[in-house]
Amino acid sequence: MMKKVSISSPAFCQMCLSSWEQMEIFRDVAELREGIDRSKFSLGLVPTMGFLHHGHLSLIRTSKEQNKKTVVSIFVNPTQFNNSEDLDTYPRDLESDIALLVEEGVDFLFLPNTIQIYPEGFETEINTGSVGERLEGVHRPGHFNGVSTVVCKLLNMCAPEKVYFGQKDAQQCSVVMNMVRDLNIDVEVVVCPTVRDSDGLALSSRNIHLSEKERESALLINRALYHALNEWDKGQSDAAVLKNTVEQKILSNSLNKLEYISLANEMDFIEQAQAMPGSIISVAVVVGKTRLIDNVVLKWR
Repeated sequence: MMKKVSISSPAFCQMCLSSWEQMEIFRDVAELREGIDRSKFSLGLVPTMGFLHHGHLSLIRTSKEQNKKTVVSIFVNPTQFNNSEDLDTYPRDLESDIALLVEEGVDFLFLPNTIQIYPEGFETEINTGSVGERLEGVHRPGHFNGVSTVVCKLLNMCAPEKVYFGQKDAQQCSVVMNMVRDLNIDVEVVVCPTVRDSDGLALSSRNIHLSEKERESALLINRALYHALNEWDKGQSDAAVLKNTVEQKILSNSLNKLEYISLANEMDFIEQAQAMPGSIISVAVVVGKTRLIDNVVLKWR
């Protein structure tokens, strides 16, 4: 578990004072643009909704390796939630987030409010097309339109050379890459490997909602996906067989409710009858009341 650090504590002040002085925090778009001038240095953007974990930190570290400066945004985007209860219960801990960013040596933090992102009279929305209508798009109508719209705005506001996302949100990565290509946005989308806890569970801000029994049940998700990956490595390529392997293992615990299982092309998420290198096995599972997603990509064997 990641340690929470209070930014008001003496220990934090002694540990991070020099780094704190180096991290600039912007809440206003105009101030952000004035403070970040891409012509002076290469810039990486890590967009987040906060409640940071080691998955986010891995994106930040990759950005710091590849760019002179890194900006992290924290904004819980209401337009990508199709469930108001999910929005209301989304975990938040800004104090801890800032402490972690200071420890990581992040250069800039962008903390816009809803009015900064969606000012009065805002009506424009990006339609993500067919790739955003499958899987997550079916179960979370409008989700990817909300994601694409806010990501497009953040890219315009920060003007980074590279933007970083995690492989766990594979369909989101594809949606963003399609948007960047179609709209000629001058940025490179960098997809980083999924970060897992020591027990194999993919890191997610929503994991905090899992009880001890639910977490134990959720571990079947990772185990099922890697079991299918092992079957692929042994020569199995029938999509129905691989998906059935995953389904049976996940549903072996009654706490797990399978929303979908997919074996598809990782760029357009069109279902495939036969797996091939580059295919992705994706699942969405509700464990108790917590909805989790995960995936594995089939490699050359």
